[in-house]
Amino acid sequence: MARTSKAPEIAVVESIRAIDREEWNALLRPEDSPFVDWDWLFAMEESGSAIRKTGWSPCHIAIRENRRLVAACPVYLKSHSMGEFVFDHGWADGADRAGISYYPKLLAGVPFTPHTGRRFLTAPDVNRPLMAAILGRTLMTLCSENKLSSAHVNFCEEDEAEALCALGYLPRLGYQYHWQNRGFTTFDDYLRELKHKRRVAIRHERAALGEQGVELRIMHGDEIAQSMCRPMFELYRSTIDKLYWGRQYLTPKFFELAVEHVRRYLTFIGAYRAGKLIAGTFNLQKAGVMYGRYWGCFEELRFLHFNVCYYASIEHCIAHGLTRFEPGAGGEYKWLRGFNPALTRSAHFIAHDGLRAAIARFLDRERREVEAWIALGNDKSQFRQPPPPPSNIEQA
Repeated sequence: MARTSKAPEIAVVESIRAIDREEWNALLRPEDSPFVDWDWLFAMEESGSAIRKTGWSPCHIAIRENRRLVAACPVYLKSHSMGEFVFDHGWADGADRAGISYYPKLLAGVPFTPHTGRRFLTAPDVNRPLMAAILGRTLMTLCSENKLSSAHVNFCEEDEAEALCALGYLPRLGYQYHWQNRGFTTFDDYLRELKHKRRVAIRHERAALGEQGVELRIMHGDEIAQSMCRPMFELYRSTIDKLYWGRQYLTPKFFELAVEHVRRYLTFIGAYRAGKLIAGTFNLQKAGVMYGRYWGCFEELRFLHFNVCYYASIEHCIAHGLTRFEPGAGGEYKWLRGFNPALTRSAHFIAHDGLRAAIARFLDRERREVEAWIALGNDKSQFRQPPPPPSNIEQA
C-alpha cells in the first residue's frame, strides 16, 4: 500500500530558537547568503537588535511534512519601516492621510540588510513553486486574520517574485551597485579596464593613504579576535552618531555574538595610523561573494572611506578569487568606481483595495524609471568595455 503524506503543517514561531538550528540550516543552499543562516538570525534576536522592543517582532513561518521541516521564511511584524531599504514611507503617509492604519505590517526578509537572496527556504526534494505559493498565501492569511495592512517580501529572488505576483502581490523593482570580478588577477588589472579619467582618480585616491600615514589591515575568520567586538561596535556607532537620520539598530552584544557564531563569514578591514585603529568596515563573505555592511571612522581623512570600503575590498576579492562584491544600498559614487547597477526585486501584498490601486500606479511609473537607469548605467559604465546588459530586465 502506498504511504500517504499528511497535509503540510504550518506554524508561526516567535523566535528563531523555536526552530532547531540544524533543521533550519538544512534548508540552505551553498550559494545562500550568511544573512539567512540560523546563526546570523540568532545573533540578531539574542542581542536585542531585532526584537519586539525595536519594532522587529519575529514571527517566522515554518512548514513541516511528516514532522520534517521542508520550508521556512524569516518574517517580522513591523511597527515602522526603518532598516528595510525598500522604502515605503510614502505609502505609509498616504495610508495615514486616507485614514488607513498602515502599521503594524509583515516583512519577510532579513533585518537591516539590503541583500538579494532566497527568502523562502525550501528543502531540495520538495516542490519549490508549491511551497513558495503556500508561504505567500500564509502571509496573506496572517494579514487577514490579524487585520494587518500589508505583507512585504523584500530583496527576493525572481522565482519568488513570480510566485507572489501570481497570488496578487505587487512587483517592485530597484537597483544597487555591484562590482563584478572579470577574471582580474591584480588590482592593476581592474584599473586597466577602467576609463582613463577614473583610473587616474583612483590612483590619486589610493596614494592619499600613504601620504597620510595610514595602513590597512584585513582580518578574516579566525584572525578576528573577540577583543575586536567593542571597536567594531564603536565604529558602527560613529556613523550613526554623525547622521541626523541615523538610528542605532545593532547592540554591542550583536558584534560579540557575530564573532562567536558567524566568525567563519566575517571579514574586517581596519585602517590604522601610528598603530591606532581610526576606521574600519565590517563585511561578510560566502560562496565567492563579499557583502559590505557597516562602516565607521574616528578620524576624517581624505578618501579614507573609498579606500577602506571599496578599494581594499576589491583588492581582497581579486586576491581570493571572489566573483562579486555587494557593498550595500545607495551611492552613485560607487558607479563612478566600477560598480554597475544590478536589479533588485520585492513583492507587496496590500490588503486595502484603494491603497493597493494607488501603490500599483506608483510602482508602474517607478519600474520604468528603474529599468531605464539600469540600462543607461550599464551602457555608460566606467569600464572601457561595458558589461553585457542584464538578461532579466525584459522579464521584470
